Amino acid sequence: MKSRITSLLIAMAMVFNMSIFAQEEKKEEKGYVFTDVISVPNTQVCNQYRSGTCWSFSGISFIEAEILRKTGKAYDLSEMFCVNHTYSDKATKYVRLAGHLNFGSGAEFTDVLNVIEKYGMVPDAAYTGLEYGTKLHTHGELDEVLKAYVDAIIKNKNRKLTTVWHDGFDKILSTYLGDLPETFSYEGVEYTPISFRDMTGINTDDYIEITSYDHHPFYKPFVLAIPDNWLWAENMNIPLDDMMETIDYALENGYTVAWGADVSDKGFSWKKGVAIIPDVDKTDLEGTEKEKWEALTSKEKRKAAYSFNGPVKEKEVTQEMRQQAYDNYSVTDDHGMLIVGTATDQAGNKFYKIKNSWGTEGHIYDGYFYASVAYVRLQTIGIAVNKEAVPKKIMKKIK
Repeated sequence: MKSRITSLLIAMAMVFNMSIFAQEEKKEEKGYVFTDVISVPNTQVCNQYRSGTCWSFSGISFIEAEILRKTGKAYDLSEMFCVNHTYSDKATKYVRLAGHLNFGSGAEFTDVLNVIEKYGMVPDAAYTGLEYGTKLHTHGELDEVLKAYVDAIIKNKNRKLTTVWHDGFDKILSTYLGDLPETFSYEGVEYTPISFRDMTGINTDDYIEITSYDHHPFYKPFVLAIPDNWLWAENMNIPLDDMMETIDYALENGYTVAWGADVSDKGFSWKKGVAIIPDVDKTDLEGTEKEKWEALTSKEKRKAAYSFNGPVKEKEVTQEMRQQAYDNYSVTDDHGMLIVGTATDQAGNKFYKIKNSWGTEGHIYDGYFYASVAYVRLQTIGIAVNKEAVPKKIMKKIK
């Protein structure tokens, strides 16, 4: 009997320990918990849906945040107004270069500034760009038709361009996106796109685009060689630490930051709402923790590092790592977003709060996510900020 009681007690202890272990495992797997530290006011999260127009959504979101910062008024501006004009201008250059230019839906934040400066801007209600039977932006057919059109023009069996080829291109844009408004009414006042821009107080000269790569001199501009930079626009090149300081200074002083980055890295999880660059090597571990880690296979290490079950040690990203990632295409010009704040995870690690343009439905953070310092240091292609948001000591070197 005593033996049975002892066995029963042992079994109960084992069950209890297993239960505690399972609870600990469950606790460990609760994921990241973020606490916002800085949250710069910004406008509603939109949905680019099945269109490659993140550059316009992020750029317009940045401009909306700038107007909100300066006037306290939230505007809903038209992204498709920028898309129409950019596609039209790009067609001219593509044909002029006989097709030796990247032609597609992609572009850069530069294009938003370019459109605003040349053509103005309009509220979304004046130009939704939805004239083709869907409630959300779906550009697969449009992109293919536009590309086929300009390629046919370049092929040119007439051996000479007609005087109306570009009119035909613009007619396709108008059919899918709608006729560009010459005038419109907003809050009872009649505007043109130019007068509306001027009314909001937006001046494109107030903004600067910044990147950080050491194959060009620092504190000087250069044309960032990425396929979607069809305008061959220049970015100011500054050291990585200066770029990060600029981001922090902007956010601390109430400015948002337009952010072009790569979200194809396996450290990015939209489902979990987090982006990280885990250090799979973990060379500074000690004791039992180090022994357990070293006992894992390479596959098991990677699986653990990218589980997103909670804070992990991340890589120390250097200028050299950035350059190597750019040179070997492991970091590419993938997506445009908006940095709107900072946060900390449950371990006190700093993160940046990012506004995306993939809608809010069913998302853990209602269309936002959190990117670690390491992720931003490595995955950033370039940023855009108000010149007033650049620390004076850095701006002095730029000048």
